[in-house]
Amino acid sequence: MPPVQPRTGADRCPGVLSTHEARDGALARIRLPGGRIRPDQLAVAARVAQDHGDGHLELTSRGNVQLRGLHDPDAAADALLAIGLGSPGAADTIRNIIGSPLAGRIGGHGSIDETITTLDEALRGAPITGLSGRFLFGVDDGRGDVLAQHPDVAVQWRPDGHVTLIVADTTVGVLPRVEAVGALLAAARAFASAASGSWRIRELDDTGREALIATLVGGLPAMTDQVTPGQPVTADDESPLVGWFGQDDAQVLLGAVTPAGRLPARTAEFLAAVQAPIIITPRREILLADLTEPVAETALRVLAPIGLIFDAESPWARLSCCTGQPGCAKSHTDVRIDTAGHAARDRADLPPNGLREHWVGCSRGCGSPTAPHLRVEAQPDGTYRRTRID
Repeated sequence: MPPVQPRTGADRCPGVLSTHEARDGALARIRLPGGRIRPDQLAVAARVAQDHGDGHLELTSRGNVQLRGLHDPDAAADALLAIGLGSPGAADTIRNIIGSPLAGRIGGHGSIDETITTLDEALRGAPITGLSGRFLFGVDDGRGDVLAQHPDVAVQWRPDGHVTLIVADTTVGVLPRVEAVGALLAAARAFASAASGSWRIRELDDTGREALIATLVGGLPAMTDQVTPGQPVTADDESPLVGWFGQDDAQVLLGAVTPAGRLPARTAEFLAAVQAPIIITPRREILLADLTEPVAETALRVLAPIGLIFDAESPWARLSCCTGQPGCAKSHTDVRIDTAGHAARDRADLPPNGLREHWVGCSRGCGSPTAPHLRVEAQPDGTYRRTRID
């Protein structure tokens, strides 16, 4: 992924407490570490969306959830904070952590849940001054799916009980797994100290990125020399996690998508009622894990008729879109309606070879995938322009 131009101005990335005033009302973004959310938390978020918002939970490209159209953001924040969906103060917006959705259940080199939890607790307890709400942590279980999202700093599980520390898609070194959280925090602090207004590591020039890596190589005593610093990493954006999957422990995992990444509050309540672990992926998939076969069969019978899509061949498994009109003042059109119309047509309209397609209402391209995809961008005259993004 190439470097990006430095940003200008303050970071206004929304959170639970610091909402964004969109055309359709206040927008709150709920950070879900590793995409994990408990059933009781999902139930509360659904009630907040129903009581204070537009009645939907909007899934994001970082495995988070947004609530739109909030008419009482303070009441919404109180309810969300009470159930642990957010954090007071600066930690609210910097807890951006993605993790391998299938870790510890299907393939990979083991569970990452403890590392994600410890990292989240550390960020809540001692927020890193100067870190933007766009900075992204990653915990990859070895399969490369998190690395495909190009986090600023990541650790990737190795089969020998160690992790590779990766900064801006380049290797830094190898450490024991017990040092993973400390290494992630050290990298974030080093960047924040040298950021000079940059939001992401890729916004640093070559000299700045090299200096950051050199600081980490020399400052982490547990680092070994098992990899050469500066080597590119291998990333893998896998097939859609949609359908019925057998876990390594013989239980079942169900994966679903929902049109335009919008989950109705009522459907979310039914999801929560299954009382199973829930994971939101950066591709806006919803995973229900650790199910027995009878429970999985019942969940399918209940959830499919109310809007969840468990068919990996559905266009929505490869289609996503931004908010568009009327919620976004910058959009040229109602992108959701246009994307839904596209999804309703023949599946042959989708790009070949599994390429994803993302529809946007303006040149900002909000919510775009980090993996190669086809961007379908609305123009001022009402037409759309298609561009391959690599």
